[in-house]
Amino acid sequence: MAFDRLLTIMDELREQCPWDKKQTMDTLRHLTIEETYELSDAILEKDLPEIKKELGDIMLHLVFYSKIASETGEFDVADVLHGICDKLVSRHPHIYGDVIAETEEEVKRNWEQLKLKEGNKSVLGGVPQSLPALVKAMRVQEKARGVGFDWEEKSQVWAKVEEEMGEFKEMFDVENDKAIDKDKAEGEFGDLLFSLVNYARFIDINPETALERTNKKFIKRFQYLEEKAKQANKSLKDMTLAEMDVFWEEAKKL
Repeated sequence: MAFDRLLTIMDELREQCPWDKKQTMDTLRHLTIEETYELSDAILEKDLPEIKKELGDIMLHLVFYSKIASETGEFDVADVLHGICDKLVSRHPHIYGDVIAETEEEVKRNWEQLKLKEGNKSVLGGVPQSLPALVKAMRVQEKARGVGFDWEEKSQVWAKVEEEMGEFKEMFDVENDKAIDKDKAEGEFGDLLFSLVNYARFIDINPETALERTNKKFIKRFQYLEEKAKQANKSLKDMTLAEMDVFWEEAKKL
C-alpha cells in the first residue's frame, strides 16, 4: 500500500540518512511553511501535476513529524489519524448523531459551538496568531459570523467601507500639505482594509486569492516591461514613465 511504503521509507531515512537523522520539529517548521506556500501557488496556477507533487511533499512532512514524536513515545502517525477521525465525527453530529443541519451556515454555527464546549475560551481562539494579517482578518470575520455576529446586508458592509474610506482620507490634508499622524493614518488604513475584507466575504470573494492574482498579474507585466527594455538596450532607471508606459500597455493586452 502506498501509505505503508511511505512509512517504511521514512523509517529507513531516519535511521540511515545523515540529513534526515538530524532533523527536529523546529528545523522542519520553516520548510513545511515553504511547502504549503508552494502548494498554494500550484493551486492558484491550476497546475494539477504540481499540486500532486506538492501534496506529496506535505504528506512527507506530516509523516516526518509523527516519526519524530514516536521516537520519544509522545504519539505516532496512527494516533494522529485516529485523532483527526475522532474530531471529524464529533464535529459532525448532523452526520454521526441526531443534530439537524441542512445548510452550510448551520454546520459552521454548530462547529463553533462544539469547539467552545471542547474547551476553547473564545470563538476566535483557534485563529493562529502567526497567520498573515489579510488571511487572519478573513478567518476572524468568518468565525464571528459562525456565532451570529455579522452584518445582515451587504449594503451595510459597503456603507462601512465608505465610512472607513472617509475617515482614512481625513488623515490627509493634501491641499494644505498638513503633516500626517502616521499612527492614526495606519490605524484608519487597517480599518479600511478590514472593512474591504468584510465586503469581499459578503460577495464570496477570497481577498487573499484576489490580491495574489493581482500580484501575479503585476509581476508578469513588469517582467514583460523589463524584457522589452532589455531588447531595446535600455535600462529602466534611465527610461521615463511615458516610455515605460508604452510597454506596460502592451503587456496588458497579452
